[in-house]
Amino acid sequence: MTSPGPGDSNADAPGPIPEDCEVDSDLGKRDLRGSWITTVRNIDWPSEPGLSAQQQQQELRDQLDTLDHMDFNTAFLHVRPTADAVYSSDKEPWARYLTGEQGGDPGYDPLKFAVEEAHKRGLELHAWFNPYRAGLKEPDLENLVEDHPLEQHPEWLVEYADEGYFDPGDPEVQQWVSDVVLDVVERYDVDGAHFDDFFYPYPDGDAHFDDDRTWEEYGDDFDSRAAWRRDNVNTLLEDVHTRIGETKPWVQFGVSPFGIWRNDTTDPSGSATSGLQSYDDQHADTRAWIDQGLVDYVLPQLYWQRGNEAADYEELVDWWSEQVSDSDVNLYIGQAAYMHGEEEDWTGEDSLSRQLDFNEEYSEVAGNVYFSQKDLTGRAGDAMDRVAEDHYRAPALPPEVSGGGDGPGRVTEVNAEHTGDSVELGWEPAEDARFYAVYRVPGEDGARPCDLADATHLLDIVGPDGDGAVSFTDAEPADEPVEYVVTALDNHRTEGAPSPAAPVEQG
Repeated sequence: MTSPGPGDSNADAPGPIPEDCEVDSDLGKRDLRGSWITTVRNIDWPSEPGLSAQQQQQELRDQLDTLDHMDFNTAFLHVRPTADAVYSSDKEPWARYLTGEQGGDPGYDPLKFAVEEAHKRGLELHAWFNPYRAGLKEPDLENLVEDHPLEQHPEWLVEYADEGYFDPGDPEVQQWVSDVVLDVVERYDVDGAHFDDFFYPYPDGDAHFDDDRTWEEYGDDFDSRAAWRRDNVNTLLEDVHTRIGETKPWVQFGVSPFGIWRNDTTDPSGSATSGLQSYDDQHADTRAWIDQGLVDYVLPQLYWQRGNEAADYEELVDWWSEQVSDSDVNLYIGQAAYMHGEEEDWTGEDSLSRQLDFNEEYSEVAGNVYFSQKDLTGRAGDAMDRVAEDHYRAPALPPEVSGGGDGPGRVTEVNAEHTGDSVELGWEPAEDARFYAVYRVPGEDGARPCDLADATHLLDIVGPDGDGAVSFTDAEPADEPVEYVVTALDNHRTEGAPSPAAPVEQG
């Protein structure tokens, strides 16, 4: 049965979704659900170097389909793994993980393709950058192409253990990294820019990070080299955050640091843990990033079990929640899908669900991101099935970005029609829409705005296809009369007012 046609108007549409609706469900509507798609060492994608453009594209489609089918809403794609590019760049060479050779053109622009394909599926795409790591001495540093920035500026390189790093203490390096990020933000329709945990390198035995040149030239105003190093990192983050805010304020900038800032035996403000300290060992002052608003979100890698003796997951969720509680910084938790089944307390299909059980006690936790993509359907497949059953029983909208305007325009009409064993929905694009939320409400008396206040009736989040058209197929239609309602989300993920309802009787 087809829904009413052109006679419908905005006058028939429900009003905006109120903020004070009383809902019976425990399903929240906003929850970041993400996965890291890692390109370095071909961990997740592409599966091996040298695949054809068509093979790479199909692999990426399959991975995005996996996220869509699991009701995730965000992909973190590794676009700068080792001072190279998984996108077309005039600044840095093509990453060797695409073709097998640094500088090898894959025949298409992977980031452009990834953004388009993610958005078709209603997924956000965050560009993931490694800010300083240049790769292993062999094969990376031994095979730099002529136009690589470290070939043009060898003074920027610091060799440490078996790896090479850009020197974070060089102002030219800070400017370079910031320019690389802004180049992507300006040229691609990404939803976020993301740094991982590699700032100054993790300790490696007795290896010495030789930044004597820049310390002697720029460190006079600091009491210690450690304080100077922390300031170098802070300066980079502040510049990137400020420039993104001035360019595309809806693009979220965040960092995924090591999960421990400091232990409370070192600093009373630290966590009750006894592990490596990112403040001291990597010069990453994550508390300062939050306190000074240098990031939009922080995504600590809490790759330990509940009850872990050295780093208890529960203690760390509590500690990080306290840090963001009076700030404008969102907190997401990095989950170790790769650890499932590896050791005691990581076994059992509830190994990851137990983590999310605890997170629900903290309103500050606004989502979870899993490392890494291949483990979602690989070693952690049964654990993710349990997460879906316990926590992801419905889709969720991504967190809203502050600073938006009045929201997008309303979808003025939804056409719904039974086609075989499915219901096909179509509508005209709404003004300023980035994504669309599709709801199915039981009954035929008119969907009320509060029916859309939680995720109980949320079917999916979708985006326009390559031609700008929007549609949705309900492949498992209800057995009773229902009404379909569509809302638009703008660049800031602000949800607009609902469309008029499109009723469909039992098929």
